Amino acid sequence: MFLRRRATQVEYFDRPGRTDAELREEYWGLNRINRLVRFDRPFRVWMPEVFGMDACRSLEILDLGAGDGLLGRELSAWAARRGWRWNFTNLDLCPVAAAMDPGPWRVVGSVTDLPFADGAFDVALSSNMTHHLPREADVVRHWCEARRVVRRGVFFCDLLRSLPFLVGLWALTLLTGQRRSLRHDAVLSVRRGWRPEEWRRLAGAADLTHARVWREHGTRVLLAWTKERGHAMSETAGQEPAHPA
Repeated sequence: MFLRRRATQVEYFDRPGRTDAELREEYWGLNRINRLVRFDRPFRVWMPEVFGMDACRSLEILDLGAGDGLLGRELSAWAARRGWRWNFTNLDLCPVAAAMDPGPWRVVGSVTDLPFADGAFDVALSSNMTHHLPREADVVRHWCEARRVVRRGVFFCDLLRSLPFLVGLWALTLLTGQRRSLRHDAVLSVRRGWRPEEWRRLAGAADLTHARVWREHGTRVLLAWTKERGHAMSETAGQEPAHPA
């Protein structure tokens, strides 16, 4: 059955031999799509629910697979408007992406072997990154490393593998005039995406005890976990908060 299993084909974006100019153009198009789909929304809405309003007033955050750091810039500005302080360290495997990041804290490194001490950050998060990892064992290793370096918890967001979302995302890239390679990768990214039951199984393998996994708006799969037992999301996870951020 179509989309029953994750695709394993490597995305054009991840292939070796890409020139710096090509990568920069790809990031420009990707950022345009991310802004259109409000890719920062799950973090704005759910992180205060997961970690608590008081804790969110000041956070040291590690963004895993941060690219050029767009998510950190968007969320830092949003937090500042609320009088909060969210400091981001952005990690990405691609040196070109790190060079594009204007922020002061950027690191070139692998999400499966983090160059940080235990408990170095309050929170680790990732946005649309885990589907780039080739094997489930890599995802488990990535989540174990994220768990190791945090004091409070982790929050992951990625693409939901579904046909309606695949068609909708392809149409969006076509209507916005994205280059052919990005349209190809948009479809493949959904095919490489996840379903909640898969993430629950992988969370167990990564010892993310009591992690909550849910889908949002038919486009995303989310995972929230905190180190405080029982402080994971309430049974209303997946529903809209009474006062959306």
